[in-house]
Amino acid sequence: MHHCFTKALAALTAAAITLLPAPSAFAGDSDDFRTATPIKHIVVIFQENVSFDHYFGTYPHATNPAGEPAFRPKDDTPRVNSLESAGLLTNNPNVANPFRIDRINAVTCDEDHGYGDEEFAFDGGLMDRFTKLSCNDVAKNGIPGIGPNSTFGYFDGNTVTALWNYAQHFAMSDNSFGTTFGPSTPGLLNLVAGNTFEGTIMNGKSGKGNIAGAGNAGAVIGDPDPFGDTCSAAGRAQISMSGQSIGDLLTAAGITWGSFMGGFALNVTNNDGSTGCTRASSGLSGKTGDYIPHHAFFQYWASTLNANHTRPTSAAMIGHNGDAANHEYDLIDFWAAVKAHNMPAVSFLKAPAFQDGHAGYSNPLDEQTFLVNTINALQKSDEWRETAVIVLYDDSDGWYDHVMGPIVNQSNVSDDQLLGPGNCGTPSTKQVGGVDQNGRCGYGPRMPFLVISPFAKRNYVDHRVTDQSSIIRFVEDNWGVSRVGGGSTDAIAGTLNGFFDFDDRSSTGKLFLDPATGQVVDSDSN
Repeated sequence: MHHCFTKALAALTAAAITLLPAPSAFAGDSDDFRTATPIKHIVVIFQENVSFDHYFGTYPHATNPAGEPAFRPKDDTPRVNSLESAGLLTNNPNVANPFRIDRINAVTCDEDHGYGDEEFAFDGGLMDRFTKLSCNDVAKNGIPGIGPNSTFGYFDGNTVTALWNYAQHFAMSDNSFGTTFGPSTPGLLNLVAGNTFEGTIMNGKSGKGNIAGAGNAGAVIGDPDPFGDTCSAAGRAQISMSGQSIGDLLTAAGITWGSFMGGFALNVTNNDGSTGCTRASSGLSGKTGDYIPHHAFFQYWASTLNANHTRPTSAAMIGHNGDAANHEYDLIDFWAAVKAHNMPAVSFLKAPAFQDGHAGYSNPLDEQTFLVNTINALQKSDEWRETAVIVLYDDSDGWYDHVMGPIVNQSNVSDDQLLGPGNCGTPSTKQVGGVDQNGRCGYGPRMPFLVISPFAKRNYVDHRVTDQSSIIRFVEDNWGVSRVGGGSTDAIAGTLNGFFDFDDRSSTGKLFLDPATGQVVDSDSN
């Protein structure tokens, strides 16, 4: 964790906890926006590259070897659709069976998670071609690797201990999917717009692997950088998105919001002397740059671009319309806003890269440190009593998962492989919003989805279908703004209503964990 983020967390941790009564009306305090639920603040933590089975394949049963953080479930833990419950730990349809990755092997190689390759692995729902996605995980620093069938590896509650404990004390889904197949950029576009169409390449680079059908404009299927971002790589395809995102709707309504990314502030110097676009941090996986442009939620739209990463004029302006930061901030600005009791209504958080969970340059242990420190600090804020934190992921990294979701968007571009070459069904003008937007095959892979809040149901598993764009549907419904439109999947996304119980106020819903082990330190969440 870089110096400024650590300093901000330390300052927040020292603040006194004020317990206030639950709001009796959804209008909230005089400076709150009227909402459909008692939730006045949503904090979306968008992590990287994990399938559901990769983190929850044997939940709630951990191996508990000596010397590792132990996890023992509550007796009434509900059943999830996992590798274990489906009987797929042995006699798997793939050429290899799933296997447990020990905590000592937390650092793994990065799997293949291309749009077409993921579809091919799904094999029309047979889910039997995942060997194609495997990297050969070799020895590192004297520790044996997990081998050539690495994509079948999964972690249990002795490594992803914090996430399993959050699932025990709050609510999770075992039926939430990427809105489309493919890597990081389609995932973030779906999170904030419910749409990967239309991206246009602005710097003359090839559309192959970036735009469906190798076009210069169309649905985004790869990881091009945002056009205009001063940190975007000159040698990489750069795109600009048409249409609008949830940010545009919130700005128009005057509702406070912000995107907060590790490494975004270019005037900050890390402890190692790195600064600007090349600020970097070190973790178990080595050293990597904090800021990754193709993970930058709202930098793809001209309306929400902060091209030069201009700093906010004051903590009081964070989240508000009116200064050149344009709602695009560093993580240190989020904590400055929280400390000033100016926490935006809607916040999107991105960890510095070494803590975002992406195999190759990050890992579940560094990710756990970020998640726990963030959630612990939020629980010590006065605003916690009206807050919901949602943890979800941008793509699966290609890690094996045994569940295929419904295909709500068909596609037949050359990149598609779900039902054969060029085949993810037959697109129709009756698709989302009446707009035929080819190249958006989905739903894609199943991924973890957790809701941590005083309002979250306790030790609850939601089985209803949701996807990444369910986030923007919740924001739209809770704060009363319109749908994104233009073919956005917010129009058909499953709601998050099932995760919450707004009548049960038996506790303040606090669960403090150890960031190193993920184990419970203190709790009043039953």
